Amino acid sequence: MKCKEYLRVVLMIAGAIWVTALQGQQQKLSLQQAIAKALENNYQVQVTDLDLRIARNNNNWGTVGAFPGIDVGATNVNRYEDGRQQKAATHSLAPYVSLNYMIFNGFSARISKEKLAELEHLSEGNARLVIENTLQAVVLAYYRALLAREQVKVLEEVKDLSSDRYAYEQQQKALGTTGTFEVLQAKTAYLSDSSNLILQKNNYRNALRNLNQLMAEEVGASYEITGTLTPSYEQYNLQELEQKMLADNRNLQNQFINEEILKKNVNIEKSALYPSLRLNSGIDYSTSRVNSESTPASTSDSYAYYANFTLSFNLFDGGNTRRAIQNAEIEKMISAVETEEMTNRQRRNLRDTFELYEVRKQLFDVAVENEEAARLNMQIAEERFKAGAINSFNYRDIQLAYLNTALSKLQAVYNLIDAQTELMRLTGNIVSEY
Repeated sequence: MKCKEYLRVVLMIAGAIWVTALQGQQQKLSLQQAIAKALENNYQVQVTDLDLRIARNNNNWGTVGAFPGIDVGATNVNRYEDGRQQKAATHSLAPYVSLNYMIFNGFSARISKEKLAELEHLSEGNARLVIENTLQAVVLAYYRALLAREQVKVLEEVKDLSSDRYAYEQQQKALGTTGTFEVLQAKTAYLSDSSNLILQKNNYRNALRNLNQLMAEEVGASYEITGTLTPSYEQYNLQELEQKMLADNRNLQNQFINEEILKKNVNIEKSALYPSLRLNSGIDYSTSRVNSESTPASTSDSYAYYANFTLSFNLFDGGNTRRAIQNAEIEKMISAVETEEMTNRQRRNLRDTFELYEVRKQLFDVAVENEEAARLNMQIAEERFKAGAINSFNYRDIQLAYLNTALSKLQAVYNLIDAQTELMRLTGNIVSEY
């Protein structure tokens, strides 16, 4: 066996061993399984879930002071007198129970509780937004891995063709019908395609590692992705998409909640214009014992009950309350402007993405036809090359043209999926879709 043929066999065997070993360590992974792993383990999803738990804990009437506060305590006094005329020791214990309750504070407690409910809704909205972003990231990462895998297959096909051509040129040289130049040219093309294939396999591994990061898996975890790089060819209506966006887009919904929170802030500041009424009540018990050299020891006990009301009303505080109300009103106005700006921006993004999706559908159709034509052209060129009708330069050019069109078709599929996924995110349908 010739040295070059031996090298080819060794490379083929090594490649087969690499694939077999890799598959032996891999678990099958569908898109739905990748999404499930990400939603369960993704770090940002976990953080927002904990933030939501904090918001739910805070959404309580006790947080806003709607319940009374009860304190229990005791005071112990031990006093010793060592005078010239008298020596005495006094021991006393005074336990107590006190209750403090804000009966009325200008509706601040009720409004603050409503604000806490809105903050909980905002935390839920933020959690939903993180989930949507995570879904989009996982979907695109999964399809990027599929794209890289399919690109590996195309490069393997082209490398096999180069290998066959290299072997063919070697045979022709042995027969004396071709020269060293043609063999070297075929060898150069074969080695170039082999290098491209090695690099693409590395890109595929990197794509899988990026997917692992989103799923919070170990960097070295290996999966065999089972999906196919197939676009969903949907027909959308821009007006319907815009209605869905205005109703379900998570960024807009969160902004609407922010507006409600700022309205609550205005009412909270206005509550300072009302008087406040506070109740302070409790019970005290005191017992003491006095020992003296001049008099017999004595013990005393006493109880005290009290219920005190405090009514207060701020007549003037330097205009701080009025300024706080005005600032809260201004912040509410700023939020309204930001909502309008965000709505217009989302409309523009939706229109841009919709038009991009339509353009990419057309580009995909063109890429499919182009790839089919290039494949057929390459098959014909192979026959003509072996028949001597075209030279090696023309054959190589046709090979490269097929490679470029095949890779362009795969990229067109991914681009179409990318635009469709962005449409689903903008309209708030990505969660229901996946």
